[in-house]
Amino acid sequence: MSLLAKIAEIESEMARTQKNKATAHHLGLLKARLAKLRRELITPKGGSGGGAGEGFDVAKTGDARIGFVGFPSVGKSTLLSNLAGVYSEVAAYEFTTLTTVPGVIRYKGAKIQLLDLPGIIEGAKDGKGRGRQVIAVARTCNLILIVLDVLKPLGHKKLIEHELEGFGIRLNKNPPNIGYKKKDKGGINFTATCVQTELDSETVKSILAEYKIHNADITLRSDCTADDLIDVVEGNRVYLPCIYVLNKIDQISIEELDIIYKVPHCVPISAHHRWNFDDLLERIWDYLQLVRIYTKPKGQLPDYSSPVVLPDQHTSVEDFCLKIHKNLIKEFKYALVWGISVKHNPQKVGKDHVMEDEDVIQLVKK
Repeated sequence: MSLLAKIAEIESEMARTQKNKATAHHLGLLKARLAKLRRELITPKGGSGGGAGEGFDVAKTGDARIGFVGFPSVGKSTLLSNLAGVYSEVAAYEFTTLTTVPGVIRYKGAKIQLLDLPGIIEGAKDGKGRGRQVIAVARTCNLILIVLDVLKPLGHKKLIEHELEGFGIRLNKNPPNIGYKKKDKGGINFTATCVQTELDSETVKSILAEYKIHNADITLRSDCTADDLIDVVEGNRVYLPCIYVLNKIDQISIEELDIIYKVPHCVPISAHHRWNFDDLLERIWDYLQLVRIYTKPKGQLPDYSSPVVLPDQHTSVEDFCLKIHKNLIKEFKYALVWGISVKHNPQKVGKDHVMEDEDVIQLVKK
C-alpha cells in the first residue's frame, strides 16, 4: 500500500470520527500516525533519490529572505518585477514561472532577497507538481508572502495554508509552550500547569508511544492540542510570519476594499498598477523585525548609508562582531554605543550588551 493511500485512509477515518471526549484519545493517535507518514513523504527513506530539482534552491544573500507563494497566475511575477526591477517571465497562461527567480530590494538600508517561487497546486504536499521543492525553498525564508487573487481569495488562502501546514510550516504562530525532554528511564512524567481541555496523560502517552518514546518529561504550560504536542515531538516545524497579499484590487469596488482592509495580516495591492506598494513594504519591514546598527570609525561621523542589519533576537555586541567577521570578537576590548539601548551617550559596553534599532557603535580593539 503506497504512502498516499495510507494517508488518504487515515484522513477519511478522521473525517468519519465524531469529535468528543471519548474519541479524543483515538483522534490523537491518528494525528500522530498521519504526521509520521507526512514526514516520510517529505524525506523519502533510503537511497539518494533522483537528485534535487533543476536549479531550484537559490543561494541566500542579503539580510532577509522573502518567498512569494501562491497559485499559478495570481501576479507573483508581476509583483516581483515591479518591486525589484527583476524580469521574471510574465504571461497570461498558468505555470509561466518554472524555477525560482531571485530578486533583491534595498529598503531602509537592508538588502532583502525576494524569491518568486513557481505556482503551487492543490496536493503539493503530497508531491504533486514541483510542490515539494517549492515548499522546501519556502521553509528557508524569513517571511512568506501568500499572493492571492482578490476575486477568489478565501478558498485559495485555505488551500495554500493547508499545503504549507502539511509541510511543517506554521504561519503567524508561536511555537507551542510545551517542555519536552527525552530521558533514558523513568517512564512518561506528565505535568500540566493549567487546565487542559484536550490532552490528558493517557492521550499524551499514546501519542508518544506511536513515536516509540516511553521515557520523557512533558510539561504543558498552556492549553495545548494534540497537534501542538506532535509538532514539538517531530521537532522539524518552522514558525514563519506571513502576509497575505491580495492582488488585482483594480478590479473591485471601494466598499469591498474597506472590508478587505479589516482582515488581519492582509495587504491589498495592484501589482500591475503599482498601487499600495509603500504600505506593503512597510508591513514587510514590521514582520521581518530587523535591527539596523550604524558603525562609527574613530574620529569620524557615523556611516548612515550602510547599516549592519541583525535579526531581532540576536542583537548583542557579540552578534554584531560575528556578523562582520568571526575573528573580530577575539580582538574585542570594549565598544562605545550611542542610542536608545544605553543611558549615557556614548556608553562603554561589553560584548553582552543588547542593542536597539538605529544604534551607533564604535569598537575598540585590544
